[in-house]
Amino acid sequence: MAENEIFIIPILISVAVSIIIGLVFSKIYKGNDKVDEGFELNYFKLSYRRKMIRTAMLFPFIVILLIIVYFFFNWSLIVFVSFALLLLLGTTVQMLYNYNKWKKEAGRKM
Repeated sequence: MAENEIFIIPILISVAVSIIIGLVFSKIYKGNDKVDEGFELNYFKLSYRRKMIRTAMLFPFIVILLIIVYFFFNWSLIVFVSFALLLLLGTTVQMLYNYNKWKKEAGRKM
């Protein structure tokens, strides 16, 4: 087995499991009351406003993660920049999506 395959297979399995778990929890908590105040560990129980806030709170952790990856992993610059852009772009898209859904939801309640 090639050295690249050793790393790719666990990553693909992790992504597949994450997607399946996300879809299952989305179905379970769809239509349930959402938490907008206080602490809630389960992301799927949060309102869109709280999801946006939690996603925004991830940015400092993402920067720390990127610093750790840069110094401790022997990745080429193009791989590191691609990883960083993908991570930051994904988080930004998630935050904007939750913001838009929050504003639409707030408009319907008025």
